[in-house]
Amino acid sequence: MTGLFSHGPVPLENTLDFRGDPGLLGPDSVSWRVQGDASVFIGGVRALLVQSAHAEVVAGVEDHSSYRVDPLGRLSRTSVYVTETTYGAMPEVEAAVATVRNAHRPVKGRSERDKAYSAAHPAMAAWVHNVLTDSFLAAYQTYGPEPLSITDADQFVAEQARIGELLDADPLPRTATDLRQWITNHPDRVATKGQRRAIAFLRNPPLSPPVRLGYRLVFNAAVATISPPLRDQLDLVESRHAEAIGGRTIETLRWALGASPSWNLALIRCDAPVPDGLFRQALHTDA
Repeated sequence: MTGLFSHGPVPLENTLDFRGDPGLLGPDSVSWRVQGDASVFIGGVRALLVQSAHAEVVAGVEDHSSYRVDPLGRLSRTSVYVTETTYGAMPEVEAAVATVRNAHRPVKGRSERDKAYSAAHPAMAAWVHNVLTDSFLAAYQTYGPEPLSITDADQFVAEQARIGELLDADPLPRTATDLRQWITNHPDRVATKGQRRAIAFLRNPPLSPPVRLGYRLVFNAAVATISPPLRDQLDLVESRHAEAIGGRTIETLRWALGASPSWNLALIRCDAPVPDGLFRQALHTDA
């Protein structure tokens, strides 16, 4: 399953060079808990699905992304960005943001409804960022070890907004309810041919049989967390028992893999306590 997210650079390779640096959010943040859980796999796929509901965002992906020849590349690049901005020391956070800014700079054009778009525009950056935040939250609330309280869910959204600010995204809702309503009522949620092509690809990307099986479980579990109005626009249908199967899948991954090794590394970097039994994967470090 981790193969879905491991087609890019290894995040935080040198993070222990920045001893004592808590990064942007720090070990007491809700984000470290949420992004360190296995439910993040479902959140990543959900974000790609929902992001395609925006007419200009999906046009930018269609016109400038290599996802059709590198089906897992976009997912992996998103994973690296999320990991480095969440768990990285400040130099790593700043480098991750700079990488995204450079990638977004040439992404310009006109959508199929003849509206100009630019990936660097605050409104487009906001859609991508806010959907990512909402997707990780939705996945955790459904498949995490236990749902966050209202207070902790709002804190997660507010923490993630601090990351969005680094990309000049605007607006950035600060509570879970405001975030969900902003996405649901967004005026640029328009069904397009680009959206249909993106969803068709995400339904059945060209993956090897073992990876395809794991991806299908994650895809169905992700669809189950999308609200009915969005599912209708995206022409997605919740599969029978998808949530239950997704829950069992994530429980198995949580048991087998433990929490994210990036979280583990970040705790070590900060000289923060490392909880017993939370992490299972060996760290490729001399620390």
